[in-house]
Amino acid sequence: MKIAIVIPARMGSTRFPGKPLCDLAGKPMIQWVVEAARRTNLTETIVVATPDEEIIDACAAFGTEARFTSPDHPSGTDRIAELAHDLQCDIYVNVQGDEPLVEPGDIIACAQPLINDPSVMMGSIMSDCPMDEEDVPAVVKVVTDLAGNALYFSRHAIPFPRNERVRPLKKHVGLYAYRHEALMQFQTWQQTPLEQTESLEQLRFLENGIKIRMSQGQGSVLAVDTPEQAEAVRKILEASK
Repeated sequence: MKIAIVIPARMGSTRFPGKPLCDLAGKPMIQWVVEAARRTNLTETIVVATPDEEIIDACAAFGTEARFTSPDHPSGTDRIAELAHDLQCDIYVNVQGDEPLVEPGDIIACAQPLINDPSVMMGSIMSDCPMDEEDVPAVVKVVTDLAGNALYFSRHAIPFPRNERVRPLKKHVGLYAYRHEALMQFQTWQQTPLEQTESLEQLRFLENGIKIRMSQGQGSVLAVDTPEQAEAVRKILEASK
């Protein structure tokens, strides 16, 4: 079974242009993500997918393969689907390029259901949602069926507590594992109504009938969407030294 870890990254972030290359404790952010992926020992195939030559050059400088993809993709999954035409693997693990504190154990847990069960087409990760994040739209929540498959993802706190919750609120950790055939299907679908409404690419899979098996993970301490978050992560990394 051939597995690839693919890290989509682009310079054109609305809130933080150039963030994959921002310096965090002496390394560009994308390098921290790559090093976390290497620590999983899942695969030697770790590739950054990007539309930007600056990221290609930065990855070359610290010895990581990076490949050009179209600048027109609306999501990281679209970017990986393009790459999958030439990078033939059984399973692709999507590790987002703005997660310098991603836990290697979460990456492994994301892929494990696909490794163990050939009927599982896609996997992702959830963790307990802290109370101070329950009403934060940037923190995506997920509800699952009794088998652990995602029923829905939302920027709202779901399920609504009309009665006391019997299970803790779960937040989605932005890691995905896909089989090759699921990615090939994904790229043939137009963006779907719920995906467009919530701006969540994983809903395109659910709306087209692909189940997403959720696994419990730790979740990263902080992702980077703004310069202020980059500064907070910088302090965490410097303290860890």
